[in-house]
Amino acid sequence: MPQLAETYACVPSTERGRGILISGDPKSNKVLYTNGRSVIILDLSNPLNVAIYGEHAYPATVARFSPNGEWIASADASGTVRIWGTHNDHVLKKEFKVFSGRIDDLQWSPDGMRIVASGDGKGKSLVRAFMWDSGTNVGEFDGHSRRVLSCAFKPTRPFRIVTCGEDFLVNFYEGPPFRFKLSHRDHSNFVNCVRFSPDGSKFITVGSDKKGILFDGKCGEKIGELSSEDAHKGSIYAVSWSPDSKQLLTVSADKTAKVWDISEDGSGKLKKTLTCSGSGGVDDMLVGCLWQNDHLVTISLGGTISIFSASNLEKAPLQLSGHMKNITSLAVLKSDPTCILSSSYDGLIIKWIQGLGYSGKLQRKENSQIKCFAAAEEEIVTSGFDNKIWRISLHGDQCGDAESVDIGSQPKDLSLALLSPELTLITTDSGVVMLHGTKVVSTINLGFAVTASAVAPDGNEAIIGGQDGKLHIYSITGDTLKEDAVLEKHRGAITVIHYSPDFAMFASGDVNREAIVWDRVSREVKLKNMLYHTARINCLAWSPNSSMVATGSLDTCVIIYEVDKPASSRMTVKGAHLGGVYGLAFTDEYSVVSSGEDACVRVWKLTPQ
Repeated sequence: MPQLAETYACVPSTERGRGILISGDPKSNKVLYTNGRSVIILDLSNPLNVAIYGEHAYPATVARFSPNGEWIASADASGTVRIWGTHNDHVLKKEFKVFSGRIDDLQWSPDGMRIVASGDGKGKSLVRAFMWDSGTNVGEFDGHSRRVLSCAFKPTRPFRIVTCGEDFLVNFYEGPPFRFKLSHRDHSNFVNCVRFSPDGSKFITVGSDKKGILFDGKCGEKIGELSSEDAHKGSIYAVSWSPDSKQLLTVSADKTAKVWDISEDGSGKLKKTLTCSGSGGVDDMLVGCLWQNDHLVTISLGGTISIFSASNLEKAPLQLSGHMKNITSLAVLKSDPTCILSSSYDGLIIKWIQGLGYSGKLQRKENSQIKCFAAAEEEIVTSGFDNKIWRISLHGDQCGDAESVDIGSQPKDLSLALLSPELTLITTDSGVVMLHGTKVVSTINLGFAVTASAVAPDGNEAIIGGQDGKLHIYSITGDTLKEDAVLEKHRGAITVIHYSPDFAMFASGDVNREAIVWDRVSREVKLKNMLYHTARINCLAWSPNSSMVATGSLDTCVIIYEVDKPASSRMTVKGAHLGGVYGLAFTDEYSVVSSGEDACVRVWKLTPQ
């Protein structure tokens, strides 16, 4: 059976103008964040050690470890909180419907018995505290009129709860059972985050008015502010305390993070401003932060995670990144099979090194959206939603000059002739376009609805798949196509066609969950009954020695077939990617790389049977 060898994690989902609240496990160096319906547990000391929980039915918004580190409470946009085990199989303990709207923050009580959650209650309650095992309410939370963005539980007795939100208020509750005690109107804009210091003596609120205000933890009175002379120049989105309660980390839309020294009387003086290297664009705005033991973690709007060392703030940060959106295609470079390129439709191309993980983003001069993507030795070819085909030369980690050609209609699929990559075959709705370099050689209307294509490595043959499930084989001479044969076996529109590396076979897949391997010369079916998916096949890949073919489907599975064994002796990876598998490639005979809608890339090791 295929074993999961590596996971290259997605980055946190971010939203312009809002902070994201990430959290950590005090005992280990693990942090929690969310992307789509997934909750990601990332180990800061080994970023390839990733666990992903995908049981939410709606986009997950926030997740927290319980004080003993054994349980995780995660919340989603529908107002549901799920409590599940940190270890083996993430077993579900409880599920509660807390609000009728999105939950923005939740916090455990220090004894692990109660949970407070806040968010958008659609007119009803905006804050609730409940017992973690029974869901019974422990208090009444009045006093907010708009969405409550953050809440905090005092980590020492006597217990207190503080909430803050879009009505500019900071409310203080005593309990349990919790009752409203007092309210502060010191902020003049949205209050984005509130956090108690680990020793329980103080709490801080930060807001979009660029202010950070400190309060007494026991009685809730204001005691000080962060110094205004070195203040942030943009909204402050998140704040995190150091374990000794003497320092703070804040992040802001002004693209900087600041470390503050907090004195006993509650005033904050700037200790250091941390800046991350970046393009300086909107994507570098910082929206989330966490002080985890010796690690200072910041997250930018573009999803880049920077990890600074608290004991040595001068040291350059370790930067991790990845995709935020569905990864639509994967490519493995022939010259260096451990190098994996992945692209998502938002225009991001990321380079991964097998065994090391994230190796950098490929910065293109034109950051257009990507629908189709192919890579040859020294260049990548992409097409978006604007009728243009881009050829971009590749120099190590850098993209060189990009040339584009407008082909007159939207490209549906593109394939390169590997031995003469100058030749590119692009399919559109009704026909094909042949390119030589960036010159359109010919545009041919084929008279049927085209859905997929492949061009032979030597550029002399093309296979075009149609909406009607037929495979049309053409020979290419110069700039013309001559139809040689039509193969009828599929019962649905063709989604993908690929030649085998030894050029003796080709494989095709359709929307009706079937894949077929054909012999190229005789055009007979070589491997049939490949009917083990339950939904459309999105992608297909050959092993380098042409002995195996892998298919990936909308049903979240990857199935690997051996060409000279019957289809029933297949190897299946169930639930490879939440939401469906969209990219597949082999890096060597026994390693399959897959990518999918969950924005993650995974490497599977096959054990020879």
